[in-house]
Amino acid sequence: MAAIDLRPVAVSVNPARRLPQLLIGLVLYGTSMAMMTRASLGLSPWDVLHEGLTKRTGLTFGTAVAIASVVVMLLWIPLRQRPGIGTVANIVVISFTVDLVRAVLPEQHAMGWRITLMLGGIVVNGLATAAYVGARLGPGPRDGLMTGLSERTGRSVRLVRTGIEIAVLAAGWLLGGSVGVGTVLYALAIGPLAQLFLPMFAWRERR
Repeated sequence: MAAIDLRPVAVSVNPARRLPQLLIGLVLYGTSMAMMTRASLGLSPWDVLHEGLTKRTGLTFGTAVAIASVVVMLLWIPLRQRPGIGTVANIVVISFTVDLVRAVLPEQHAMGWRITLMLGGIVVNGLATAAYVGARLGPGPRDGLMTGLSERTGRSVRLVRTGIEIAVLAAGWLLGGSVGVGTVLYALAIGPLAQLFLPMFAWRERR
């Protein structure tokens, strides 16, 4: 199967499809994060960090996400990465959505519901990733850091991403973030899930 082109494309090109897809993808992404936090069975590496920050500072989860995103974007400067509308929307929409969903979705105590939320959160996260990345309106802060480091160091994206995720996971764990079976399942499943859904959502220029 041919590689899918995910390079950013100007927002003026077919915005009627791509902008709604971006926003829906980001809303779903924030929802998936909230689902996994309410499952309390382990979070994705970045969310382990976000939760650790909330425990240390008293900030809401969404605020911690926003602050971490802005800090990561500052790291783009020496990497000469350029944000797009999708980058800014990533910070605003996800941060708002995760707090909103957490406000209406109570923490679960029955193991059946916790497992359902965990598994559902991982699947929705894979779908959301494919949707917002497939809109091709600019990378999220963490995606841009990954690709920027890869370009500057000459290391593979896979190696750079793995290094970042391990460092973030360790920092989050030291701050008190939740590591568990959900963390392991997320790490194993998110790549294949995003790859599965990408062909359905990746915007392609018609020739």
